[in-house]
Amino acid sequence: MAWKNRSGAEMNSRNLVSRKLTIFLCISCFCAGMLFTNRMWIEPEAKDLSRPTGTEAEKLKLIAEDCNTKSSVRRDSKDIIGEVSKTHNAVQILDKTISNLEMELAAARAMQDSIVTGSPISDGLTLPEPVKKRKYLMVIGINTAFSSRKRRDSVRATWMPQGDKLKRLEEEKGIVMRFVIGHSATSGGILDRAIEAEEKKHGDFLRLEHIEGYLELSAKTKKYFTTALAIWDAEFYVKVDDDVHVNIGTLGATLSRYQSKPRVYVGCMKSGRVLAQKGVRYHEPEHWKFGEDGNKYFRHATGQLYAISKDLATYISINQHVLHKYANEDVSIGSWFIGLDVEHIDDRRLCCGTPPDCEWKAQAGNVCVASFDWSCSGICRSADRIKDVHKRCGEDETALWNASF
Repeated sequence: MAWKNRSGAEMNSRNLVSRKLTIFLCISCFCAGMLFTNRMWIEPEAKDLSRPTGTEAEKLKLIAEDCNTKSSVRRDSKDIIGEVSKTHNAVQILDKTISNLEMELAAARAMQDSIVTGSPISDGLTLPEPVKKRKYLMVIGINTAFSSRKRRDSVRATWMPQGDKLKRLEEEKGIVMRFVIGHSATSGGILDRAIEAEEKKHGDFLRLEHIEGYLELSAKTKKYFTTALAIWDAEFYVKVDDDVHVNIGTLGATLSRYQSKPRVYVGCMKSGRVLAQKGVRYHEPEHWKFGEDGNKYFRHATGQLYAISKDLATYISINQHVLHKYANEDVSIGSWFIGLDVEHIDDRRLCCGTPPDCEWKAQAGNVCVASFDWSCSGICRSADRIKDVHKRCGEDETALWNASF
């Protein structure tokens, strides 16, 4: 019995120890489990909810702004295009201003060099005046000859304003128009006196220091641009023949589109064949300069009507003594610009045919700038036919006076 009692006591003691140990282990495991569980849950939570860094904040801001921007992209795209267009126009205006300043600087240097060296200078080349000149849109020089009195009268009776209207055209619209002619080989002869009488009556001539002659058209054109530049400060200088019909308002509106561009050469561009055969019309004595027989000229405007910007007229004025003259005036003009950074603008409204061509275009709302017959290099029998061309192809009488350039 005693043995059994001792054995039972020992068993009870062991059970008690095991039970306490078990409880302790359970509690320890529970605590360890709670600690491990808390760490597993707290750290990810802290990581997920932690305050974003500066870079992350910027990314989130950009994403938010991008989301807001997408809704207004279509609305803002037009504004962006408008701003780009304004910037492009501003760059062109700045480029033109720089070009004008460069030309004026070149003129001043040429004048200074001539004073220092005593070398001849271009006629009409002057230093910029202290008093600013009136600014004009364009000067239209109508090339004419001593024998073309009937042509001049037909132009005066159709598309060229007369008297007070001619002055009003200059003052209100900034458009100067003059018949351009030089002098006869016999100074003060009957031909010159006839022009002087005509000038006294109409007041619409620009006299050049130039001896008239068909083979001297290139020299005359060069002198015209130089003289016109010295007298009038204009955006454009236009040359037109006296057997061509012109709509002045349409011409002004056309050239106005190119005011912001520098070095502009506007006309009906062509590249005709170089004629080497003697005795034919438009024969080119220097055909060998253009390569083999049958070659074509470089790009240039047809001579009936074309316009150049002020900086190109200044270039001609400065360099007139070294600019080469070919037999054909329109080829000469093109050759002076071929090596320059010049924009050649080909506008076919400057070379429409006579009725029905220009008439159909006018009825369709596409009024021509100039009309003539290619077969005659002008209007055939222009003194007789230009009135009919004007009646059928002329712009509305109010188009010029209501135009805003």
